[in-house]
Amino acid sequence: MKHRTLAVALVVISASLVAQVFGQQVADPNFDTKVAKPAYAKSRHPKVLFDEAHNNFHTAGGRYKPFADLITSDGYAVTPNRVKFTRDALKGFNILVISNALGAPQMGTPEASNPAFTDEECDAVRDWVRGGGSLLLIADHAPMGAANQRLGERFGVEMSKMYTIDQANSPKDSNNPGFIVYTRERGLADHPITNGRDPSERVGRVITFTGQSLKGPAGSVAFIQLALNLMHWLSKLI
Repeated sequence: MKHRTLAVALVVISASLVAQVFGQQVADPNFDTKVAKPAYAKSRHPKVLFDEAHNNFHTAGGRYKPFADLITSDGYAVTPNRVKFTRDALKGFNILVISNALGAPQMGTPEASNPAFTDEECDAVRDWVRGGGSLLLIADHAPMGAANQRLGERFGVEMSKMYTIDQANSPKDSNNPGFIVYTRERGLADHPITNGRDPSERVGRVITFTGQSLKGPAGSVAFIQLALNLMHWLSKLI
C-alpha cells in the first residue's frame, strides 16, 4: 500500500493567562474564505473528517469555521466526526483533521493534559494513514502537547508539551517573546505547501504565538524552524 504524507501542523495560540485568553477566542465571521481557483471544482471532492469527539478546542462549526469554510470553497467535502476513531469510522475518508484535542472538557483543569485518545484509537488512525489516509494533527501549547502526545508517538513525532518563546526573533513592537516571525530568510521552508500552485499562493512570512516545539522523525520537513540555539536550549528542558 502507498503511504501518504503525514502532515503534522503546529498551530499556535497565545496565552498570557491561558484560561482567560482561550475563553476569549472566537472565529472571525468576516474572514474571506473564497478561493479564486478551487483545487477540486468539478466532480472530485476529497472527503475530510473533522474531529469533534475529543473535547476539541477547535471544531468545524466553532473556532475553526473559517478554516472549514476555506477548504470547502477549495472543493473539499467536510464532515464533522463525533465518534471514537475506529477502522469503520475512518473508512471512506481521505483526510482526517484533529485540532487541539484535550483529555477533559475544561482547558484549565489538570485532566485536560490526560491523553485525548485511547491506544486503540491511536492504532486505528496509524493504520488508516498506512492505508493511504492523510492526517492533519494540530496541537498547540500546554496542555495540548500532553493530550496529543500518544497519537504523535505513533508517527515518530515528539511534542515538547510546554510553551515556545524566541526573544531574538520576536517583533520588536510586540513586547511578547511568544510571538515569533518566520521568513524565507529565517526559518520558513521552501516547500510545495509554502510555495503554493503559483506565485499568488506563495507564503513569504508567518507569525506564530506561544505554541509548542515539535521534533519529527527522520525524513520529515519542518515548515517553520526554530533557531538552532533555541532548539538546543529546549532540548535540555524536554
